[in-house]
Amino acid sequence: MTVWKDPGDRRPYPAWKVLLLDRDGVVIRDRGYLADPEGVELVPGAAGAMARAKAAGWFLVGVSNQSGLGRGLISPAELEKVMHRMDRRLAAEDASFDAFYYCPHAPGQGCACRKPAPGLVEEAGLADGLDGRSWVIGDKISDLELGLGLGTRAILVRTGYGAQVEQEALDRWGREGPVAVADDLPAAIDIVLADPGSGT
Repeated sequence: MTVWKDPGDRRPYPAWKVLLLDRDGVVIRDRGYLADPEGVELVPGAAGAMARAKAAGWFLVGVSNQSGLGRGLISPAELEKVMHRMDRRLAAEDASFDAFYYCPHAPGQGCACRKPAPGLVEEAGLADGLDGRSWVIGDKISDLELGLGLGTRAILVRTGYGAQVEQEALDRWGREGPVAVADDLPAAIDIVLADPGSGT
């Protein structure tokens, strides 16, 4: 696991009230192995949705596979610039991540932090507080598997790769199963905030 932003011990929220968000295809447009900060483009409505979740008391944690590092396609310095550009865009709408962790390894490197493995969340010290009231939102099957493996609920957004894997998700978990499907992050946040348990 690599830490981009860590809140330390300053976590004034219920332990379960964590919203785990993928980055590419959910918060920003997925442009493959993005190395140029000028390519950072927020998914429409994503910042506003994150701001609504933060205002409702949710702790927003980014969890992202960044295999471009392990593959040698982007450098740590390039990733840092991309992250800062995204953060500035989000901060302008009061929507910054409270914490952000990423896996820098390529597939096959045998790490414990590449999603759907739970290492990113466990090493961040968040896994013990998660339960069926917590959520993971992503656009890939690995995001959904991460959430369900941690005991949270999961939402697949149709942005990014989501539309391509929606049928696979439905085949695996069913329409009435533990995975919800939403058009985008704003619609996913609507689901979270409408849940009866979200305010407790």
